[in-house]
Amino acid sequence: MAQLTGLLIVVRRTFGELTRMRWNELHFGAADTTLLVLVALAATSLIMVAARSIRHRRARRAAVCVPAVLLVMRRSPFSSVRHVPFLLFLIGLIFFAIALADPLTAFTREQVTYPGRRIALVVDGSNSMILPFETSQLKTTVNRTYFTAVASAERFMRLRMNGPYRDLIALIQFGNNAYVVTPFTTDYENVLLSIRLISDPVNWARFSDGGTTILEGIAEAARLFKAFEFTNASGNLMVVFSDGIDDQLQLKGQTIDRVVATARESAIPVYMIRTAFKRKFGDVREDRLWQPAIERTGGRFYPASDEATILRAVEDIDRLSAGRIDVREYTAYQPRFAGYALAAVALWLSAMVLKLSVRSLRTFP
Repeated sequence: MAQLTGLLIVVRRTFGELTRMRWNELHFGAADTTLLVLVALAATSLIMVAARSIRHRRARRAAVCVPAVLLVMRRSPFSSVRHVPFLLFLIGLIFFAIALADPLTAFTREQVTYPGRRIALVVDGSNSMILPFETSQLKTTVNRTYFTAVASAERFMRLRMNGPYRDLIALIQFGNNAYVVTPFTTDYENVLLSIRLISDPVNWARFSDGGTTILEGIAEAARLFKAFEFTNASGNLMVVFSDGIDDQLQLKGQTIDRVVATARESAIPVYMIRTAFKRKFGDVREDRLWQPAIERTGGRFYPASDEATILRAVEDIDRLSAGRIDVREYTAYQPRFAGYALAAVALWLSAMVLKLSVRSLRTFP
């Protein structure tokens, strides 16, 4: 089902690209080759028609006589409908020829819509994350809560990469203060590199900001959304990975309610995966503080006490984060054949379905 949904999204996006394209902006890199191919196809067709005509002429002696069509029998006004499949085939051939000519645009500036989200991954790097957390599927350097949290962030990102999405992803690490490791980008390899760097035990040992201020991480992510002018736009999302051991209710004079309200007003739902090994909801005293606060932003709170719970939480957030985002794109020498090729295939499939499924299109009118 997920594969079918992904295919439909790709098809819709490709057709959307085709409708936005202007003919005068296209350049054809293989026009001469396409012309030669069409001439060869036309010559082959003419040779086949001539050969078939000669063969039929020789076989006339074995022809079967049929009764004459009487003049009183009127021609059906819908008789020309039988040519619809052939007409669709010819139109598809035109689109195929355009795709074969390798159309491209030299430079374009477009406001496009993609399936995806603007996602801020916020990882707790405080000293309390040193507590044990055993995993098997999540590849961690050491079985500690911090490395499990980082591996969970990577797992979530790879789920998005394997889907049909074009997310903008940022990475933030926090302790008492928060630091932007990677700002919003579609360069997933850059984000993955940053995740690998902060998951290195040596690099984490150098992270000297050992306290835990979850509000600081949320506030820094909200500031990043504002810096990129994403606030109040649809498609924003924040995912926090932390052990949740933090009862600080104020941040620089702002209460937790004010920080949470700011995230909600900016249309940034917060999802928090609380990673604490073998500790169910309520075993961490601050759970009852953070669950209502997180859910007031429109997100969800996941008390993860083992690896299986983390994996379910990551998949649940991925499922809930389909979304759509508007992006302004600048492209140079961008291939544009996909839309024309898809249109040709769609027309040929339609012609085949009509020819095989509608009986009147296979009979003499």
